[in-house]
Amino acid sequence: MTARTEAVFRAKGLTKTYRMGEVEVRALRGIDLDLGRGELVVLLGPSGSGKSTLLNILGGLDTPTSGEVRYLDHQLTGATESALTRFRREHVGFVFQFYNLIPSLTARENVAAVTEIAPSPMRPEEALGLVGLEARLDHFPAQLSGGEQQRVAIARAIAKNPAVLLCDEPTGALDSATGVVVLEALEKVNRELGTLTVLITHNVGIADMADRVIRLSDGQIAEIRSNPAKKPARSLAW
Repeated sequence: MTARTEAVFRAKGLTKTYRMGEVEVRALRGIDLDLGRGELVVLLGPSGSGKSTLLNILGGLDTPTSGEVRYLDHQLTGATESALTRFRREHVGFVFQFYNLIPSLTARENVAAVTEIAPSPMRPEEALGLVGLEARLDHFPAQLSGGEQQRVAIARAIAKNPAVLLCDEPTGALDSATGVVVLEALEKVNRELGTLTVLITHNVGIADMADRVIRLSDGQIAEIRSNPAKKPARSLAW
């Protein structure tokens, strides 16, 4: 974490073990990690390395088997389900590989569905403008390309003004040219809103746009490195 940032998340000794019948799967094996305000962080690693498990614990979608995680001055470990729901609703935006848009709602209406439950949301039009979709407000998902649908999903995630944006393979279902457009939208949100952005990918090329790259292997952090000079998303290739 750079000197200019303060810790938004502090994780210490995180483990996660899943039981599948008689078999135990150790998804996380002692993770210590600080994530700072305004950072753009890429989590790299192959399938099964623990990336999604870690992201889900940070986002309050899952709980660790042991260890602790704090969000600012709030202890997430041991929090009640209602407290975690409130945390997710008020502080975290999620972007997944699949867009999960409501087919019968326009882009504007898909975003508005989230702003109605947020304490201090931005206008749907503003959120869609941030991701370059001001001309597509009244289009339905079926009228949008895959990249446009993913940008609507990003607008939906940021419209509640979250402090944290957690993205699990947001370009996984897209070709590289479309993926770069989506990454540019995430880059702009991170830069203009100062949102801590954590992006999971197995794609090494995307790591060049990050402030820090955290590589996971077998449920452990194998490497943390800072990029001395981030590349803009538009210059990435894979």
